[in-house]
This record gives sequence, structure tokens and C-alpha cells, in this order.
Amino acid sequence: MSSGGTHLRDMTIDDCEAVARVRVRGWQSAYAGMIPTAHLDAMSVEEDAARRREHLAEAEAEAEGAGAGRNVVAERDGQVIGWGCYGPYRDEGKPAAGAELYALYVLPEHRSTGAGRALTAELLARAATDGHPRMLLWVLTENTLARRFYEKAGFAPDGAEASFDVRGVAVPETRYARRLSAADAAAVRRG
Repeated sequence: MSSGGTHLRDMTIDDCEAVARVRVRGWQSAYAGMIPTAHLDAMSVEEDAARRREHLAEAEAEAEGAGAGRNVVAERDGQVIGWGCYGPYRDEGKPAAGAELYALYVLPEHRSTGAGRALTAELLARAATDGHPRMLLWVLTENTLARRFYEKAGFAPDGAEASFDVRGVAVPETRYARRLSAADAAAVRRG
């Protein structure tokens, strides 16, 4: 699928290094001042690529369908510039109705170009097509740019908050939710 010069497609094992670069640079840019600098500086494209390969191999080994995660890349001129993935909502082993947006990153130099919006629309469409009634995500509470981005995409905070530990620092997160509709699912058919 193409959207405004951005080509969207399923991620393959050959994309792991490019996706790792997007993720690492995304973290280092978006989370500066929110995540300890030592953690961001220690991030490695090579280590992240190895984890991506492992995760993708595990996902491919699982049966296709609503239980499988989905990884999508955004390309421009043959270069991977963004990546997003979703799957079943993770709630400490408890089943929950809905999908979870696990990750959404665009290279810093490609932000505000429509690539993130295109990836988001594609992931929402796929989740709706998979039969999920809603999509949830966790965002760093201090990340006002990301929060505005998700709010423009129709997400809203649902009242859930949590934190995770990064090198001894508690990093607070806020959960967002968005209902999925037949119109979201139709977007995949139009593309």
C-alpha cells in the first residue's frame, strides 16, 4: 500500500537491521530527557536487530490470525523510514479484548512527513480487519509530542497508568485507547 509517497508493507527478516536503526534512533531522539541518557547511549542497532530477528522468527512460527503480531514498515525511495507493530493486548496473562500497539517509530528526519500517520492508519485498519474491537497503547506520560500525535489519531487516555524501571529510574506511562470500526477496516481494502 502507498500513502503520500510512503510505501507500506509487511516487515521481512531482511528488514531487521533497518527496523532496529529506526527503533534505536527513535528512542534516542523521542525519549531524550525522559529515559536515562546512559540507557539511550547504550542502545545498539546490532543487538536490537538480533532481537528483531528472534521476534520475527517466533511470530512466523506461530499460526497466522488474530493471535499473531503484525509488523509493518514504511519505505520511501526503497529506504525503511518507519516501523510499527501490534498484536493481542498484553495484560499480565489476562485475556483482554483488543489489540495493543506495541511500537510506532519513524526516523527523526522523516517526522511530520505523514509516514507516522500512514503507519498508524494501516495498523488500525489491519487490527480492525483482524476483528479487534479496540486498540490500546502505552505512551510515556511526559511525551507530549507522542500524546498529541495519538490524540489526533483518535486515541484518548483511558485512566490507566503504570511505570517501568530504567536503570533505577521510574518512567511513568499512560494508557490510551481507541475503538476500531468498519471504516478502519475498509481503509485496508481501499489501499
